[in-house]
Amino acid sequence: MPFQSALGFAVPLAVAIAALGSAIGLGRMGAAAMEAIGRQPEAASKIQLAMIIGFAFVEALTIYALVTMFILQGKIS
Repeated sequence: MPFQSALGFAVPLAVAIAALGSAIGLGRMGAAAMEAIGRQPEAASKIQLAMIIGFAFVEALTIYALVTMFILQGKIS
């Protein structure tokens, strides 16, 4: 299998796996934060701040995967 064909299959698959992992992580993080807020409502602002910062880091990893896909996509042709 030529290099370009391998990249043509691997690049979209890698981005799909990164997006799936990100979605699972964001869902679990959001669920845990909502459960924590439900148990301790007076700490909602601190929990929400930590949740938003965590969401930003997880999304950044997905965006890095997307940017890498665009860089490697130029190598295919």
